[in-house]
Amino acid sequence: MPLFTSDDVRTMVKDYGVKFVRLQFTDIFGVLKNVSITVEQLEKALNNELMFDGSSIEGFVRIEESDMYLYPDPSTFVVFPWKPRDGAVARLICDIYNTDGTPFIGDPRYVLRRAIAEAAEMGYTMNVGPEAEFFLFHVDEAGRPTTITHDRAGYFDMTPVDLGENARRDMVLNLSQMGFEIEASHHEVAPAQHEIDFKYSDALDIADKVVTFKFVVRTIAQRHGLAATFMPKPVFGIAGSGMHLNQSLMKNGTNAFYDPGTPNKLSQDCLYYIGGIMKHIPAITAITNPTVNSYKRLVSGYEAPVYVAWSYRNRSPLIRVPAKRGQSTRIELRSPDPSCNPYLALAVCLKAGLDGIKNKIEPPAPCDRNIYELTPEERAELGIAILPESLNDATYQLSIDPVITDALGQHVMQRFMEAKRIEWDNYRQHVHPWELEQYLSKF
Repeated sequence: MPLFTSDDVRTMVKDYGVKFVRLQFTDIFGVLKNVSITVEQLEKALNNELMFDGSSIEGFVRIEESDMYLYPDPSTFVVFPWKPRDGAVARLICDIYNTDGTPFIGDPRYVLRRAIAEAAEMGYTMNVGPEAEFFLFHVDEAGRPTTITHDRAGYFDMTPVDLGENARRDMVLNLSQMGFEIEASHHEVAPAQHEIDFKYSDALDIADKVVTFKFVVRTIAQRHGLAATFMPKPVFGIAGSGMHLNQSLMKNGTNAFYDPGTPNKLSQDCLYYIGGIMKHIPAITAITNPTVNSYKRLVSGYEAPVYVAWSYRNRSPLIRVPAKRGQSTRIELRSPDPSCNPYLALAVCLKAGLDGIKNKIEPPAPCDRNIYELTPEERAELGIAILPESLNDATYQLSIDPVITDALGQHVMQRFMEAKRIEWDNYRQHVHPWELEQYLSKF
């Protein structure tokens, strides 16, 4: 993350000819919000003097306590490269503050900052490398997204069979101009499915980058006449979209997960971190897989993890430890999907891992067999549990986990649970096309 100051922002605004600045933040569900100001209002913004109505934002505050302030983070300044040079548009990501000058406890960025501060007290810094997948579909005559694609490519294929190849190339170019270090981009397993990977960084920077990444991908797709979606499972019968989270802790400038003196070169901190994640994963799942649709991806047969296990080698468990060691030592949590709020997702993962370190939670023995091929009896014998199978199950697990509840804070926890209960009830009460197909003529 560049360490820009407010003075740096003022200079860059002049150098790039910026005329408009978008002040961005997310609601508790990770939906990006935006207040656009003219450059003449920038000074007020940098002095933390801009107010907005928090009662209009999902999960924020009641109408009788609606006034809130935007505190722009200068380090997030970037100019949108697809906008015209004449009248350039820039953005700043903001923290949300109360009128008394205190941080708003319902701000997802603040929730992550709290978890980062707890890690810092223990001497740790969290690094994260996300792998977010998405689909590119055609739109109808009215410009509405469909699930139609002419793409017939598969994993790592490179064939000009669809508009997606050029769109993905344009996304990479624009992200690079915005300061992303792109490591790879490729076609994924399913038709119309893509992945763009960018370099790891500290947790707050990565959460900012994930919301920016999703915004850029959607914007560039639209400019190519396509619709990008980060919906976890838009099409039945093919793989869904995940967002694997590669995680590590740094301590005194070195990777705290690496220990060259152990057989597998993993430190005890790393093993405890894995133990903490595995202990709290039922509750974590409500945050990392926060929609009804998320659980249609988390089914056996489509590469998404279902079973609570970890491995040095294979990709069927929940957690994989990639082979690289030294400063690259990390764990890969494979269950999250890109519909999650990255600030909350990283906060609960970090909190769970720290709980593992604090309380010396040993993980079970690694499972290097293909878990999908094990019988239920074999899984039971190995003590391999299953992830929550629905949003309802996951939110219940969240409600009974004090560590993850504490990570979110009472305000976010209450608002999140209220919203997800409504979402589940709406889904439960609706009659879906599958039911009509199965039952309408039969009964």
